[in-house]
Amino acid sequence: MGRETAIRPESYARWRASGLGARTESLEQEAVFALAGDLAGLRVLDVGCGDGTYSIHAAQGGATVTGLDRSPAMLDAARRRANGAGVTVAWREGRAEALGFEPASFDMVIAVTVLCWVTDRAAAVQEMARVLRPGGIVVIGELGRYSLWALARRMRGWRGEKFWRQAHFWTTDELRCLVESGGLEFNAVRGAVYYPPSRIVAKWLTPLDRLLSGISPVGAAFLCVRADKPSPGYGQGGAMRGGLRGLRYKVAPESASLNSGLLINNGGRPGTRDW
Repeated sequence: MGRETAIRPESYARWRASGLGARTESLEQEAVFALAGDLAGLRVLDVGCGDGTYSIHAAQGGATVTGLDRSPAMLDAARRRANGAGVTVAWREGRAEALGFEPASFDMVIAVTVLCWVTDRAAAVQEMARVLRPGGIVVIGELGRYSLWALARRMRGWRGEKFWRQAHFWTTDELRCLVESGGLEFNAVRGAVYYPPSRIVAKWLTPLDRLLSGISPVGAAFLCVRADKPSPGYGQGGAMRGGLRGLRYKVAPESASLNSGLLINNGGRPGTRDW
């Protein structure tokens, strides 16, 4: 989606097959779909769909789903996985910065660990807002900046690994500014993966992870934000007319330090995966 990340579908499959990968991906999906809410009957676009994990989940939830990725190999893998799961998804090859859809074509846009690789991130978010109907929502999952996962990956980048040298690690404030620059209303944030990249530690801390996810994104390896596209009449009487199940969430502040007891930050599709 801008930079060549060179990830193959086999890498995703290996990650999900590992104990740490399965646990971590499950927590990330919980965070994304907690903010997405009820999907039944919605038109959903999954930008940077990879091998289809989020597209398939959305289709199983009753949505009409389009999955978009720049990689033909990823789309082939996604198509096979969707067939195996018995769901129908429309697969499209394309780029986040230039979505080939008419304005207001979707009720929801999901983009998980896409913006960390995109060169023109503002253009990508503007495109998501353009294809979203008024009152629709965008859910973005990204790599967090302040975590042991991020530290380890940045060190790998410093040692010469091009993949991680190219990655951008985010803060909540950066994501808020980005979605607002695209004309969207920042609504909510959740964190996930508050444990270090250790299978044993992850096993013991997963129950605590689910508790922290609803409290604060501080120390989370995976940051997930929801933003709404204002509807006509937005703000009149405090109502979001035409909005999607217009829930409001309390947004916990994020610290720029690691002085908050539990460590970690990173996540997503390439997310908290240890390639």
